[in-house]
Amino acid sequence: MEFSLLLAISLFAFVMSVTPGPNNIMLLASGAQFGYQKTLPHIFGILIGIASLLVSVLLGFGMIFERYPALYDLLKVLGSLYLFWLAWKIATASVEPIAVNASQNNTERNKTKPMTLFSAATFQFVNPKAWAMTIGSISSFTLTGERYIESGLWIMLCFAITGFIAISLWAYLGVNIAQRLTTTKRKKAFNYTMGVMTIGTLFFILN
Repeated sequence: MEFSLLLAISLFAFVMSVTPGPNNIMLLASGAQFGYQKTLPHIFGILIGIASLLVSVLLGFGMIFERYPALYDLLKVLGSLYLFWLAWKIATASVEPIAVNASQNNTERNKTKPMTLFSAATFQFVNPKAWAMTIGSISSFTLTGERYIESGLWIMLCFAITGFIAISLWAYLGVNIAQRLTTTKRKKAFNYTMGVMTIGTLFFILN
């Protein structure tokens, strides 16, 4: 792979990964509530999910959306409904320290649980922004002929490296914000704001 092409792929992957979207808003909220280390499964889940989409598009799955545009509209609806649910979970998340008492209420425990690797990975399949950037990268940067698979693997590597850096910035931003959330009132206000911003990312999905 030529250096200029790798640079172009890396810049594309970084810009697409770092710009606001459902993943980054949720990572911001997770970093603030749980810290960076506990947010790592969420981060790696996103990367695994994106890698899975890239493989799907490389194998031709992305062509389905071109042949059946209604499927992409359905994807937007499913993604929007899931985002509304996530926004509610974020907005109503507990602002109290996580208790270690075995008798702690199960509902409260669920509210304070960070997103798992599996949940973050599977969310990418109903995340229209993730589909758009993977289809865009494969259609724009893959080489024809015998170098098709090789170029696809390089795209996956660029997304893994630059994507990790980009989305980690959002989690770290959340960690820094958490230092200012010193009262219950501020924590609740932050959670409500993150919930609203999560719904606000629908703008990037529906347009």
